[in-house]
Amino acid sequence: MADFNYAGRELEGLATLPRYYDWIVDCFRPHLQGTGIEFGAGLGTVSERIRPSLNKLDLVEPSPDMTSALEQQFAGDDNVRVFHASQEDYVKTCAASFYDVVVMVNVLEHIENDRAALDDMYRLLRPGGRLLLFVPALQFLYSEFDRRVGHYRRYHLAGLRDRVTAAGFSTMTARYFDIAGVLPWWLFNTLGGKVDFNPLVVKIFDSAFVPALRVLERVIRPPFGKNIILIAEKA
Repeated sequence: MADFNYAGRELEGLATLPRYYDWIVDCFRPHLQGTGIEFGAGLGTVSERIRPSLNKLDLVEPSPDMTSALEQQFAGDDNVRVFHASQEDYVKTCAASFYDVVVMVNVLEHIENDRAALDDMYRLLRPGGRLLLFVPALQFLYSEFDRRVGHYRRYHLAGLRDRVTAAGFSTMTARYFDIAGVLPWWLFNTLGGKVDFNPLVVKIFDSAFVPALRVLERVIRPPFGKNIILIAEKA
């Protein structure tokens, strides 16, 4: 996995995107039950949202600074365990068929051998367990920002589905996400070379555009998007 020890990890640095995170997790929520694990938990932005739906939650994070923040955030919650480890190192020590849910939000693209990682996720899950993925989409959007934060790739829907199926999963849901983000990303990040975000623009996007996007993409499946959300089941 690429180095996660940078201060502005892509979504963790966007503290003014609560509605965007809620949208992602609400897509996951019907599949959150039992014992879960989140890889690349970062500062707990997703963790805090999925925790109420799970009996137990393990958080795996390779950055020591973020691990410390997670330990503080969930101090006193005996059903949350925090591990300072990469995905690759953690799975070497974990028993097979242990979890009901695996969550990876903006993580798979950081792993060079993503096919091996998906095989590992399959091994960790109990039969009937769910893999919940959120990744950046469309390789033509790959930018200096992607490179700096350690993205090996951006995904296309068919290719991601094929990788998940090859690992043994049955795909339940796979679709593009955030169609409105494609053009701005291409203009400002891919063409313009921006490697950071304007907090005011982020706040406006979250408050004004995300609620409308949620409604639109619930009614009309977008033909493309800045991200992909995928939910798969272990047979």
